[in-house]
Amino acid sequence: MPNPPLSAIRFGRAAPGIAVRDIAVARDFYTRVLGFRCVFENGDPVGFLVLKRDGAEIHVSRMPDHNPSTVNVMHLFVSDVTMLHAHCEANGVRIVKRLADKDYGQRAFVLADPDGNRIDIGERRSDDPERVTDR
Repeated sequence: MPNPPLSAIRFGRAAPGIAVRDIAVARDFYTRVLGFRCVFENGDPVGFLVLKRDGAEIHVSRMPDHNPSTVNVMHLFVSDVTMLHAHCEANGVRIVKRLADKDYGQRAFVLADPDGNRIDIGERRSDDPERVTDR
């Protein structure tokens, strides 16, 4: 039987996996500060969470000896990056890179979660003809 062409295979959502030292602290940050909701947890004690908000999904795994990366572990598109940046500042979130208009058509900033995981958050600028926030 011949193999179908790769173009015949439809890919679904992709969810970044983020390692954290303390899963309760991570849950609090992502739910209370960023507004995600926990839709699944596994283990006793809990060692894995699935968090969702709108079209975004994050998989969080407990790793007691986790050391954060110096690169971004996730990029998240939002509909109002300026408002989210202000919200994060008001809630004491560590901002790694300040909010700025980028030469590649986005307005973005980078934050660090309580474990130091860097998350790049952006919005395509309105002058970008291919502006999308939900892909």
